[in-house]
Amino acid sequence: MSDVDAYISALPEDQTQALTRLRAILKARLPDHLEVISYKMPGFRQPGPKGRMVAGYAAFARNCGYYPHSGTVIPQFPDLTAAFKTTPGAISFTPSHPLPEPLVLALVEARLAEIAQTGK
Repeated sequence: MSDVDAYISALPEDQTQALTRLRAILKARLPDHLEVISYKMPGFRQPGPKGRMVAGYAAFARNCGYYPHSGTVIPQFPDLTAAFKTTPGAISFTPSHPLPEPLVLALVEARLAEIAQTGK
């Protein structure tokens, strides 16, 4: 069992389902990326020795979170994120109100573009 599998399987059932769904969306879009634990949360890192983190996610007592590992990605999508509590570096969601797939994909695309442009 991978570290990511262990992290997800240790959660309450509703969070397990929510993060399994989010993981599947990310894995389908980032099939060549590495699944890792970074900052004590699962996520996807670009391959290679200097691969950057593209997306991370985590579960907490009252919610789950999505982390693009950048403070400039989430603010690009005020309309898509309006239904969620956000900070420049995180989106909070619950299993009963998960992130829509188009939002997740938009966040991933923005992060990949940022990495391509800035290298960070």
